[in-house]
Amino acid sequence: MNNKTVIISCAGIGSRLGRNMPKALVPVDGKPMIIRTLELLDNVNDVRVVVGYQAEKVIEVVNSYRRDVTFVFNHDYLNNGTGASVSLAMQYAKEFILTIDGDIIIHPSDMEEILKMNTEFVGVCEIGTDNPVLTKVKDNKVIAFSREKGEFEWTGVTLLKTKRVNKTEGHVYFMIEPLLPLDYKLIRLKEIDTPNDYEMALKWVKNNYR
Repeated sequence: MNNKTVIISCAGIGSRLGRNMPKALVPVDGKPMIIRTLELLDNVNDVRVVVGYQAEKVIEVVNSYRRDVTFVFNHDYLNNGTGASVSLAMQYAKEFILTIDGDIIIHPSDMEEILKMNTEFVGVCEIGTDNPVLTKVKDNKVIAFSREKGEFEWTGVTLLKTKRVNKTEGHVYFMIEPLLPLDYKLIRLKEIDTPNDYEMALKWVKNNYR
């Protein structure tokens, strides 16, 4: 785990959810999403959280759980994507970067597996959110991203060798596309973009991730 830098992107507004707060701070069954993620990263010593919208609130909540997180500011969060956040945070990163969006809840067992991995992968899940980015796969590898069709949904979770990643102002998958094909890992998680996504995620967590 000590060869990984974990980057959690929490800079966006999350307007589709309509909570007037960063999605990472939205409580799911009484606990903010960012805390649920941090609880699974206790054994990772290089965790970086990218902040933008309501940065002070995100910093306060993260610091309430652990004080050794590095905060990176994405001041242009209104105009760029999560890839820009990762690009800002990956400076002086370790051998691998593990990207995680601040608006997801990952099954604890799957996160445990991810943190043990030392090969690049693209995290995918069963299609289930209201406005997904899809992945086309062939021979157990992701070969393309698409808004129209694909076998799985892109999760925002990926493990990449730092030295192979080029910076972008767009989405994280823009950083991945030049590296395809890459192995995929099927992850159990819930992404929360809309009120409907939120209700499904809440039900999942309350049902012990089933």
